[in-house]
Amino acid sequence: QVQLVESGGGLVQAGGSLRLSCAASERTFSGHSMGWFRRVPGNEREFVAAIIWSGGWTSYADSVKGRFTIARDVAGNTAYLQMNSLKPEDTATYYCAAQAAAGLSFDYWGQGTQVTVSS
Repeated sequence: QVQLVESGGGLVQAGGSLRLSCAASERTFSGHSMGWFRRVPGNEREFVAAIIWSGGWTSYADSVKGRFTIARDVAGNTAYLQMNSLKPEDTATYYCAAQAAAGLSFDYWGQGTQVTVSS
């Protein structure tokens, strides 16, 4: 059972930056990938970005390409989401998730961290 703890959310003005962190509880994360999702109240959860843990291959939603960067620190069992050029529409609760193996769903979730972008 992997536990994920996010940090780094907050309030920022449009055009600003934030970095989210997601620490996995395992001594050595053994899953396939980690990802970031976000949800605005009343809307469906939205995929933001994901990274394959072993090789570092990344994937992004079109809405964040060129502005957000996902990275991982293998030794520290931590994934990061660097968010630049933030827009008010990026305001959401951001969740970190882990995928145990390729082809499986993201089964492990963090508690979420709030990101608010003011105009």
